[in-house]
Amino acid sequence: MNDWSFSLSSHILLVAAASLQCLWSLALGAVDIYALLVKRSFRSPRATTIYSIGDWVTGALTFAAASGSAGITILLDDDLMLCSENHCPSFMAATAMAFFSWFAIAPSCLFNLMMAVYRVQRA
Repeated sequence: MNDWSFSLSSHILLVAAASLQCLWSLALGAVDIYALLVKRSFRSPRATTIYSIGDWVTGALTFAAASGSAGITILLDDDLMLCSENHCPSFMAATAMAFFSWFAIAPSCLFNLMMAVYRVQRA
């Protein structure tokens, strides 16, 4: 197996995790728009728990994929000196954006977890 296949497979995981994160965000956006249109609140303990679990799953996948891509990119750049052959600047940019998106969704994960715990305790 050459070094290109390692970097490619780690970045395919990164693209898959980012795609799942986008789909999850679009689904939550659609639920929010529906809730606004029918003037109904989805703040039940079950719904809050589902939002919280979904945020945690997508957040963990995004963080794991970004960490794996960062490791492979550093391996190629610093240790193997193969960055000129493997499009490392684009891989580095994709990895940085994945970390930024994880930092952006981390507050939502924590807030939804706190809300889920609070709602379950009140129920």
